[in-house]
Amino acid sequence: MLQAKDRRRLEAIVRDRNAPQKHVWRAEIVLLTAKGLGTVEIMRRTGKSKTCVWRWQERFMQENVEGLLRDKTRPSRVKPLAQAVIDKVVKLTAITPPHEATHWTSAAMAKATGISVSSVQRIWRAHGLAPHRVRQFKLSSDPDFIDKLRDVVGLYVDPPAHAIVLSVDEKSQIQALDRTQPGLPLKRGRAGTMTHDYKRHGTTTLFAALNVLDGTVIGRNMQRHRHQEFIRFLNAVNAAVPAGKAVHVILDNYAAHKHPKVRQWLDRHERFTFHFTPTSCSWLNAVEGFFAKLAKRRLKRGVFHSLVDLQAAINRFVAEHNTAPMPFTWTADPDKIIAAVRRGHQVLDSIH
Repeated sequence: MLQAKDRRRLEAIVRDRNAPQKHVWRAEIVLLTAKGLGTVEIMRRTGKSKTCVWRWQERFMQENVEGLLRDKTRPSRVKPLAQAVIDKVVKLTAITPPHEATHWTSAAMAKATGISVSSVQRIWRAHGLAPHRVRQFKLSSDPDFIDKLRDVVGLYVDPPAHAIVLSVDEKSQIQALDRTQPGLPLKRGRAGTMTHDYKRHGTTTLFAALNVLDGTVIGRNMQRHRHQEFIRFLNAVNAAVPAGKAVHVILDNYAAHKHPKVRQWLDRHERFTFHFTPTSCSWLNAVEGFFAKLAKRRLKRGVFHSLVDLQAAINRFVAEHNTAPMPFTWTADPDKIIAAVRRGHQVLDSIH
């Protein structure tokens, strides 16, 4: 005998247009059974098999309406992988494969362990393994790494009063590349295109000085990047910055920056002070971020018909950047950097 509250709930499920269809036909089976219809008629009206009708009639008698709204869990048709197999995949991933390859692929690992490619991929995801990826690194071997790091970071975080802090470097060998054929424009469903081959129209070097305090950039295009060009750029910087203010220049250990004639220029301009980054630490130079933005947004996909065209595009980019500059803000803790470098050296020493 179907109780009134159960009938009302089952009828509500049948009327609900948002209810899952499996809940609807299960409720219909019970309602038709309560009307006294036989199994064959219920099969005809619901389109279900005899065993299906019997199963849900029995489920309702055992668990009422709640039993119709949930499915019982069923064991997987595929047996789960043994822990020994999982451990083997993880162990093999960390070592060089025996065949001629630098790293494991999912297909090679599946063949070596006798499991499916999808199983290998699931194991790698669960253990955070990505053998197809590699991260580049370079640890500084500068004996004065800590002192130079703290010196440069100190200029970023707490610059001297009434002084200008400039991050200086040069982006050399910028190529004026012209495509052999015009590319197709971006449209719905298709990315923009460009030919893989190109014509070279020469190279230029961009000398740039990023003012850490206000974010403006002083830029000059030159044909080469010797000490002569560097001195010319320093003269341009000296003319551009306000007179009477001390200028602290952060730059890397490039030979042109330490040339005797550059040192002589530095002796003649006492308001300039050079601060060198540690060796292999170009990431510490703030102007590298500007170079990365220039390469990504203006140079990588640019088409330049001549060297003059390239230099003009660079100058326009610098001018546009200076219309809305943003001060450089250093956020990394130098103590954490020093600790990470020490750990890196310890790992390298243990490997050796």
